[in-house]
Amino acid sequence: MHIELNYNKLGQRIKEQRLKNHLTQEKLGEIVNVATSNISHIERATTQVSLSSLVKIANALGTTLDQLVSDSLNSTAEIYIEQDISNLLQGCSLSEKQIIKDIIIATKKTLKEHR
Repeated sequence: MHIELNYNKLGQRIKEQRLKNHLTQEKLGEIVNVATSNISHIERATTQVSLSSLVKIANALGTTLDQLVSDSLNSTAEIYIEQDISNLLQGCSLSEKQIIKDIIIATKKTLKEHR
């Protein structure tokens, strides 16, 4: 069985987690013992990260492998999308959440009309 990782999404998630942890690419590279340029290549999906490096990165970022590769896992992708949406709503006021809800409803309606 051949499993394809979405390296673009993986790189985005690593970058998001790195920024949440207030780490530079250089500092993350030091922690996981890889060159800064390798961190950059991983985040931009111009290289394929090894499993051992990915484990080190996940540990350094205080996250899990499944969170980093969730877009490549059929069973968890929807869960993480819902978590992403929930995270985006954090800090929004009730009125802001209502506006976002209205936008989602309108977008969903438009998508159905153009299928």
